[in-house]
Amino acid sequence: MNVQVSPPPGPVEPRDAGQDTMQDESWTGHARTYVVGGVALALALGGFWYFTHASGGDPAKGKHNLAAPVKVAPVEQRTMAVIERTIGTVMANSTVQVNARVNGQLTKAFFTEGQMVKTGDPLFEIDPRPYQAALDNAMASLATARAKADRYSRLRAQNAVAGQDFDDAQAAYLEAKANVEAARLNLEYATIRSPVNGKTGPMLIQPGNMVTATTGASANSTTANPLVTINEIQPVKISLQLPQSDLPRIQAMARKQALTIVMNMHDAGGEDIQVPVNFISNSVAGTTGTIELRATWPNTDAALVPGQLVDVTVNLAEIPHALQVPREALNTGPDGQFLYVVRDGAAQQVAVKMLFDDGVYDAVSGDLKKGEQVITDGQLRVIPGATVSVTASKHHAPAGTTGLMTSGRRKVPRASDNEG
Repeated sequence: MNVQVSPPPGPVEPRDAGQDTMQDESWTGHARTYVVGGVALALALGGFWYFTHASGGDPAKGKHNLAAPVKVAPVEQRTMAVIERTIGTVMANSTVQVNARVNGQLTKAFFTEGQMVKTGDPLFEIDPRPYQAALDNAMASLATARAKADRYSRLRAQNAVAGQDFDDAQAAYLEAKANVEAARLNLEYATIRSPVNGKTGPMLIQPGNMVTATTGASANSTTANPLVTINEIQPVKISLQLPQSDLPRIQAMARKQALTIVMNMHDAGGEDIQVPVNFISNSVAGTTGTIELRATWPNTDAALVPGQLVDVTVNLAEIPHALQVPREALNTGPDGQFLYVVRDGAAQQVAVKMLFDDGVYDAVSGDLKKGEQVITDGQLRVIPGATVSVTASKHHAPAGTTGLMTSGRRKVPRASDNEG
């Protein structure tokens, strides 16, 4: 056996005291670093153990403590009315500017401003004396022409007058007769009568002033000065504008003669008024992209005044058996619209398509069932597939009220907001 013996160690060199001190301090610093790192590692491991085992070893219970708090509402299924709410403008059925048809001094007014008048009621009187004198003169000329025509007619029968003279006498008679009719008309025009049933406005020319006839082209001139304006307010028209995107629904309801509007008269202390639409414009306004509808209302109590703004609801269609959710439950993402549905305690993201928004509820289609819970509040804290904690539930309005008292698609100002 070969044994290998190590040579004896050499002489040991003496060490400097300062060097020993530096080595001791270096060792102490490293030891301190190791201790601090060990404590931090122990704390981290302890925290990890607490969050995973502090609930008694039940991982599910630990996850429940991290669930996002949310509010939910049930999915309802019922018929939804497709409506549009807008502001309508009351229009007079007709507006007439009353003008003078003969010249003269305005001597009398037979009405008070704001009075209801009927067709044929006298409104003003122009001094009739010149026209009465003209009529008398025309009638005298007519009597002379008639006597001459009769005499020439007898002479013609006896072949005692030339044919030309006979014809001239007959023409003079007809001319005198026409002059009488014109004078009679001018005398009638001296009394200005109402052409329509309606309500008078303020007198624009007071009695005592001279007025000028506005006949022919001058009657349509923008410089013509009417005496008074009359608005026919029984009936009245309600004009409203709807977006052209509703045109297919409007046309479909018109074909069924079921297109109506509902006027909200609560501000006037009355009940809602339902009026059939009897006019749909033949063109879409290029500047606004809307189409005009009009409905005629008898207005027997004169409650509506031309120029008045009224809140109008138009029922355009119905969606039967529609799945409805509160509009705050609908979310929009990069891939379209979706809902968070709570299934087995976890939030599932479900893609949907919105069919109609009545301002409070949305009718949607998608992988939904009646009675399922959709998240209405707290969506920003929800992670698809993660558990959630339901803190409150929201109940829908009673069936049949959806879409009846809310605005459609967009927030529309009420007519009362424009008063004052």
